Amino acid sequence: MSKDKATGPLRGVRIIEFAGIGPGPYASMMLSDMGADVVTIARPGQWKNDARNFVNRGRRPVELDLKKKDDIAKALELIGAADALIEGFRPQVMERLGLGPDEALKRNPRLVYARMTGWGQEGPLAMAAGHDINYIAITGALDSFRSHDGEPVAPLNLVGDYGGGALFLVVGLLAAIIEARSSGKGQVVDAAMCDGVSNMLTMFHALKAMGRWTDEAGTNLLDGGAHFYRTYKCGCGNYMSIGAIEPQFYAELRKLAGLADDAFDAQNDRAKWPELQRKLEAIFLTKTRDEWSKLLEGSDACAAAIVGLFDAPKHPHLAARKTFVEHAGGVQPAPAPRFSRTPSAIQHSAGVDALQVSDILADWGDSPARRARA
Repeated sequence: MSKDKATGPLRGVRIIEFAGIGPGPYASMMLSDMGADVVTIARPGQWKNDARNFVNRGRRPVELDLKKKDDIAKALELIGAADALIEGFRPQVMERLGLGPDEALKRNPRLVYARMTGWGQEGPLAMAAGHDINYIAITGALDSFRSHDGEPVAPLNLVGDYGGGALFLVVGLLAAIIEARSSGKGQVVDAAMCDGVSNMLTMFHALKAMGRWTDEAGTNLLDGGAHFYRTYKCGCGNYMSIGAIEPQFYAELRKLAGLADDAFDAQNDRAKWPELQRKLEAIFLTKTRDEWSKLLEGSDACAAAIVGLFDAPKHPHLAARKTFVEHAGGVQPAPAPRFSRTPSAIQHSAGVDALQVSDILADWGDSPARRARA
């Protein structure tokens, strides 16, 4: 799909992405899926024409050597015609290149300058290297994901890079674009993973304040402490997930799973949770995952089979919703969320060669400031 055929709600929005790893590329993928025209500035040789790199889908790449003045000038030309910019370097790197917020906003006063880091633009750790696991470590999030033996377990890079990083970056960038359209002024968006993850933990700080959450992992409602909100191994070695929190859903679980033992009456007695866990562990071992799935899935027992990552596209529910699509020869997650009138779509695969800056500028033709005056 060419940019001229983009159908999403962000059609016509122009975004410059400075190539990086982690949250920046994922945020740019989402924005492109929603119709934005995302141009990625990569170092010579950095962009790989590889349709299998699904996260890079939907972009138009250009290659610039940002150590050369001529290429810095070309980058500024692109910035001058864009609505927003995404960069994920350490603090002050863009400033040293001559592409920092002051220079960019001087060139384009309406620009939204979105900065993605783990630690933020200032603070004692701001200049230190790090990755998702480090950023979520200081927030308390990593401490809340523990194995049965108490060891913290990294939740892939979903919490820091993508949840507290990319999604907050997208929200901040879009909010600033909306504001710039009324004020005529751009601004800097400082998206830090440690900030975003901390914000995501608001509910748990509230529960702590109300005396309903403890610092001891594995003893709380949503961290595997409750017998009615955790995973259970089945007789085949696979697992089921149970999330029967509300009393009516808990009652449905008891009815369908045959939990007639009066001990299960004490649903919210925390002192009984370990004993009830052991009882349920024994019960779930009596059937295979598929048997439990047939019995419980689709009911109000709040139960679902745990499927493998690469088996997910074949799950009947996800298949029916077309949550995964085949594009450019590969099965990949479809754009989300869904829009009724301006549907998102994968504009094209990551298997494209780098373009010339002049081609982009000729295509864009004008700047946000000029469009605003029209």
